[in-house]
Amino acid sequence: MPQPVGRGPTLILVVCCMSVLLVSLDTTILNVALPSIQQDLHASVSGLQWTLDAYTIVLASLLMLAGSTADRVGRRRVFLLGLVLFTGGSALCSLAPSLGWLIVFRMAQAVGGCMLTPVAMAILTNAFPAPRERARAIGVWGGVVGVSMAAGPILGGVLAQTAGWRSVFWLNVPIGLAALLLTVLYVPESRAPRPRRVDPVGQLLVITALGALTYAVIEVPGRGWTSPVIVVCLIAAAGAAAVLVPYEARRDEPLIEPRLFRSAPFSGATVMAVCAFAALGGFLFANSLYLQQVLGLGALDTGIRLLPMAVPSLLCPPLAGRIVGNRGPRVPLLLAGAGIAAGGLLAVPATRPGHPSELLLYAAYALFGVGFGFVNAPITYTAVSGLPRARAGVVAAIAATGRQVGAALGIAVTGAVIAGGSRQAAWWIIVGCGLAVLALGVLTTGAWAARTADRNAPSRTSLSSRLLPP
Repeated sequence: MPQPVGRGPTLILVVCCMSVLLVSLDTTILNVALPSIQQDLHASVSGLQWTLDAYTIVLASLLMLAGSTADRVGRRRVFLLGLVLFTGGSALCSLAPSLGWLIVFRMAQAVGGCMLTPVAMAILTNAFPAPRERARAIGVWGGVVGVSMAAGPILGGVLAQTAGWRSVFWLNVPIGLAALLLTVLYVPESRAPRPRRVDPVGQLLVITALGALTYAVIEVPGRGWTSPVIVVCLIAAAGAAAVLVPYEARRDEPLIEPRLFRSAPFSGATVMAVCAFAALGGFLFANSLYLQQVLGLGALDTGIRLLPMAVPSLLCPPLAGRIVGNRGPRVPLLLAGAGIAAGGLLAVPATRPGHPSELLLYAAYALFGVGFGFVNAPITYTAVSGLPRARAGVVAAIAATGRQVGAALGIAVTGAVIAGGSRQAAWWIIVGCGLAVLALGVLTTGAWAARTADRNAPSRTSLSSRLLPP
């Protein structure tokens, strides 16, 4: 289909930002509405976890399939299908008659969502081929996650308190329809020059590993570690992961290319994505329940209380993108790890039973928001740097999978310790995630890491000038 003459990278960036707004806004809005869902649908804590994790598990399991399919059949085509499915799934979620149906419709939403984030990043990578401009565009794209954190709690609070929790899904419909129209008009088609074959066995192993592990973590507080169901799930998850690596290594065109992980910056970016989004998922889940169930706040007041976290998450990503473009990813990663860890650490005394401190809690939110605001641009840029644009879809999908795996595990683990009566332990888990980002930020941005990237980059293009400060 011929594309309009007046299209440009800026309009493509707008469309990609709208897609990530859909996916990320859905999480932050829904967190504030969880207590309303619990009351209306008579859900347990594990039921609330499943309304979030059913979405993230499906999303994480299918992201790589969506990325490789987009490289093969066309990124614009897959992106359009994702917008249709996500918008339709959102409308169905607003009509869910029970918790079970809400979880099913959330999974349908996720099928569409898996076609948005990695494919948008692949489209963006092709629209901005120059490293400096790409870093800045990624900073803007990452800033949309901050917009969702800033707007999500307030919008969720207003909608849940005035029109009910179902209204939080209505917002996705006009955004999705607008993104659909702009994609048809302005986004050009692109695909890999040589399509890769489908890997159904690898896809099944990924789904088994992620699904079984997350199910076990969510259900273990109620069933116990010795429950046959939990034991079978853990064995299945470990077995699928153990088979996946050698199986993919033997394939000529694997779903997950093991050689990519020989690059320290790439593998580090993937692990940091898991840690950062585990911290975010756990932090939002724990705070939504703490503010509404322990402090007795309404949904709107909860959204307002979270603003000190949301505002830095909105302001910092563009700055992080500029720093990455000019100086490399190390400084933003160090700020990210330190901020996330400090936010979790301050939350420990701020929420101490019998002696809560509102001032410390606001400080914890602000520090966490700064940390999370600096993390997206460097990990995304590091993941795609030096790899051929023909592989942009699958590479971006691996990075996006790390984010969703982290979010799913963060919610699952945090919910498990809260359900077990140890709310304070949730904050220490977040501290550990921040320290992991800090350590990996140092380890994967030095000269040794750049040399591993140079040795393993398929394009054989030196990454040292991109990953190390001038």
